[in-house]
Amino acid sequence: MKLFKTAAAAIIVAGLATPAFAAEITKPECIAPAQPGGGFDLTCRVAQTGLQGQFDTPMQVSFMPGGIGAVAINLFNTTRTDDPNAIVAFSSGSLLNIATGKYGQWTENDVRFLATAGADFGAVVVRADSPYEKLSDLMDAVKADVSSVVFGAGGSVGSQDWMKGALLLRAIEQDPKKMRYVAFDGGGESIAALLGGSIQVYMGDVGEMVSHIGTGKLRILGVMSDERLDAPFADIPTVKEQGYDAEWTILRGFYMGKNVSDDAYNAWVEKFKAAYASEEFAKLQKEKGLLPLNLAGAELDESIKQRIANMREIAREAGLIQ
Repeated sequence: MKLFKTAAAAIIVAGLATPAFAAEITKPECIAPAQPGGGFDLTCRVAQTGLQGQFDTPMQVSFMPGGIGAVAINLFNTTRTDDPNAIVAFSSGSLLNIATGKYGQWTENDVRFLATAGADFGAVVVRADSPYEKLSDLMDAVKADVSSVVFGAGGSVGSQDWMKGALLLRAIEQDPKKMRYVAFDGGGESIAALLGGSIQVYMGDVGEMVSHIGTGKLRILGVMSDERLDAPFADIPTVKEQGYDAEWTILRGFYMGKNVSDDAYNAWVEKFKAAYASEEFAKLQKEKGLLPLNLAGAELDESIKQRIANMREIAREAGLIQ
């Protein structure tokens, strides 16, 4: 094994005990910061199955509910700051909690973002008979009179879904605080409201639109990804390519304690990169309803910190934080 060879070489050169790179990851564990059965559980199962065979022992999944991730981030900043064995599941909701200060003193600089499990992307959705045939039609209407358009989604003001709408308004220099937004209890209720005419625009997710494609009831005006997605969304333009700088990735991934060694962190990174290269991992993502967004290491860490900075700026503009 490459890991063994690296360790052996280090021992010969240094003449010391086996270094951390080889010995640290002895009991791999994924922390799901919620009760079993939810999105964090799903994220950990992706790691558990996707990295199967890369460790000498099976990966354990542990549950740590409390504050939608608050209890976990506190533990990994007080007790397990340098634990080389443990990774913690996070989502875009976790990042939003960091941006809006819901984790107290802990910020994006208090963890090491490690790798992604996969992603979903925001979608701007209207009824098939909507007068907004293109995204530009909707944006022109908002520019003319922001109060004339009713947005809605399955989350309250300040939530991920609200943030998608805020980003759209911000892209045309409109104040997110002026957005007419109706909060519903989940995507199903939101889509029913859209079809019933209670709202005009649904700020949804691409993944949940799969079952609606071809029904003739809904139209996706734009996908909030950096690049066009594969089928069945290949014909739908991104919001960005239509001239509006608004992107929203619903990200699922993992972080580690901020004091974990570079050796252990990099060992995990390499294991995820190896998994990303396999057909089995792609199949696993599809089975779990995730789209492939495979990033690990410094590239991911930098991307997420920029994402949180953008969230924080929008939240401040909207008066959600000081």
